[in-house]
Amino acid sequence: MSLLSSLLMLIVAARLLGGLSARLGQPAMVGEILAGVLLGPAVLNIIHPNPSLAGVSELAVFLIILSAGLEIRFSDIFGAMRGRGMLVAVVGFALPFVAGLITGTLFGHDLMRTLFLGLCISITALPVAVKLLSNLGILHSRIAHYALATAVVNDIVALFILGILLNLPQQQTFIDTLATIGTASWKLLALAAVVVALNQLLEWLDRREISVHAVPEALVRYFGPEALFGIVVIFVLVFGSLSEMLGFHFVIGAFFGALFLDQRHFLASRYEELSGTLNSVTTGFLAPVFFAYLGLEFTADAFDDLSFPIVVTLVSVASKVAAGWIGGRLVGMPRQEAIGLGCVLNGRGVMELVVAGIAYQNGFIGQGIFATLVLMGVVTTLLTPLLFRCAYPGKALEAYRQEQASGLSESR
Repeated sequence: MSLLSSLLMLIVAARLLGGLSARLGQPAMVGEILAGVLLGPAVLNIIHPNPSLAGVSELAVFLIILSAGLEIRFSDIFGAMRGRGMLVAVVGFALPFVAGLITGTLFGHDLMRTLFLGLCISITALPVAVKLLSNLGILHSRIAHYALATAVVNDIVALFILGILLNLPQQQTFIDTLATIGTASWKLLALAAVVVALNQLLEWLDRREISVHAVPEALVRYFGPEALFGIVVIFVLVFGSLSEMLGFHFVIGAFFGALFLDQRHFLASRYEELSGTLNSVTTGFLAPVFFAYLGLEFTADAFDDLSFPIVVTLVSVASKVAAGWIGGRLVGMPRQEAIGLGCVLNGRGVMELVVAGIAYQNGFIGQGIFATLVLMGVVTTLLTPLLFRCAYPGKALEAYRQEQASGLSESR
């Protein structure tokens, strides 16, 4: 089957099942992954993974990461690293990561597979957390503050560790491995330092009331308003290329480059236009292709031992809820509120699937672990709103909304 015919079938099926999933109150990506499973070798065997579809999927990963980076501001990162939010973030990442390492070791997996298992279990996806908190009407609550801080830090740390893992040697001595980790860490820190320095430069210009958005406006006047999206993509691609030159996956640099972009760099109308174009291309076209492609790579015979995916999913849920509860209690949250925080942290979504896909495509994990991670990502994302409503059933959620709203109005 030709590439265009395959894309047509994938997009139509992904959009239909994604829309159905959204109508049922679940993330659209769940239906999009199921579309790939349905059309792929696991069920109908109509479309098979191939290099052409993999190339489109890689472009989708780039734009998904660009969208995620645009949702986070530098102020969000620095805010998350200040005060008690950092304590919750550390517990929210470390406890699930260790639980994943123990699980992988108990099932006899090697170090690399175990590390990727722990990494995927420890992730909390920022877009999933934002959407859930917004749907529940508690986006400005204390749970939201700590959940979003944890998600921001978790995503940054996950990409940092991913960059190091992708640079580890295959067969070298312990000393050589440590040297590689040290070199990779310095390269990543240098890349991050470039982005932070550019951000500081922009803040310096802002303080002196120098118009930052004059540059993109001049480019738009020269190339035309339709060129804004292309200009932004080229800018982020430069960071992605720099990342690859340093020996990392392009996703690492793309994420840092997207973090650098901020609403203050554009006129408000331009930023809305950019966001609309990016969402149309990503959500409307490439993201469904990416998630459907993950479904194509999902095969039922990858589960030779059902105990492994079951245990991984249970450990993923339990470790995140426990991490949220422990972190919440450490910063003085009541028991119910701390459990609610743990439930929100359980949503892994896009970022976990991106990391799993990169690990699989680079040969660091096999099809069995990849299928398990896809299943875990989907199941935990599905369970997140259900678990939260168990922690805050019926009137309890409304009471919490009113309590947080009154506290917010008093603080103002």
